[in-house]
Amino acid sequence: MFAFSIKRISQALFVMLIISFIGFSIRQQIGDPVRDLVGIRVSVEEREILRDKLGLNDPFAVQYIRFLGNALKGDLGHSFFFKKPTLEVILSKAPATLELVFVSSLLIIFMSIPLGIFAAIRPRHWFSRFSMGASIVGVSIPVFLTAILLIYIFSVELQWLPSYGRGETVNIGGWQSGLLTWDGLQHLILPSIALSSIMLPLFIRLIRSEMMEVLQSEYIKFAWAKGLRRRRIWFIHAFKNTLLPVITVGGVQLGILIAYTILTETVFQWQGMGFMFLEAVERSDTSLLVAYMVVVGALFVVVNTIVDLIYGLVNPMVRVTGRK
Repeated sequence: MFAFSIKRISQALFVMLIISFIGFSIRQQIGDPVRDLVGIRVSVEEREILRDKLGLNDPFAVQYIRFLGNALKGDLGHSFFFKKPTLEVILSKAPATLELVFVSSLLIIFMSIPLGIFAAIRPRHWFSRFSMGASIVGVSIPVFLTAILLIYIFSVELQWLPSYGRGETVNIGGWQSGLLTWDGLQHLILPSIALSSIMLPLFIRLIRSEMMEVLQSEYIKFAWAKGLRRRRIWFIHAFKNTLLPVITVGGVQLGILIAYTILTETVFQWQGMGFMFLEAVERSDTSLLVAYMVVVGALFVVVNTIVDLIYGLVNPMVRVTGRK
């Protein structure tokens, strides 16, 4: 297990190196931060002085090595627009995004599991057919269209829920949380439903297909032959063995869910990391863009590495295969 862990961690570090290189490479292609900082009235000479001061005239290799060295110290650069360290800006926006992802994940878990199990146990039931049909529609509709539809129905027509912003938040040790206020929870409902619509159909179909496969296995047939109760067979023997691939896919999709917040946060004007990313693109804040890519990439890599390690603990065959 130790060798397996070292191998996975080494792979994670290599992936992070590639992510940082790609992110740093595209910074030269996204506008001119000096132009956006000083406007059009500043002379060319003054702009060049500022570019030298910011280190933007140095060769690419020098800038990248300097970036890696600073990143190892926890310094991902300085935001040209916010005049703050990029990591500080990202961490100030992270609570909004993480709370949105957290609530969306809860919706996915508590809706996909019962729906997927029921569709596997009663595949010919009208509700199972309806769930499978709705899941196909859900996969086909883009998240921004779902978000606009939710705003139109529940905010414009029914006027039940707010359509933008985070609402009232509470400061808990520097963490601005909207989960502890009624207004914050109301503002969280529509964005979390819209974001969960991306993964919910996938997990319903995944749980259904995996559980139907397990229900056809020999040990389940033996359990029926022993006369065990139906609920015990379904929820103890079958569902327990369905969870392993679901957990694996869930770990991968969690990182993707964080990346997908860009569209959701834009539609709902949700002041999180995704909304900050688009603002950074518009302002050509390349340092903030690179830092965002590194942070999101790190979250994605860490989650997937943890899932791999857990999978290796649960299933020894993964470790054995990894040695070949």
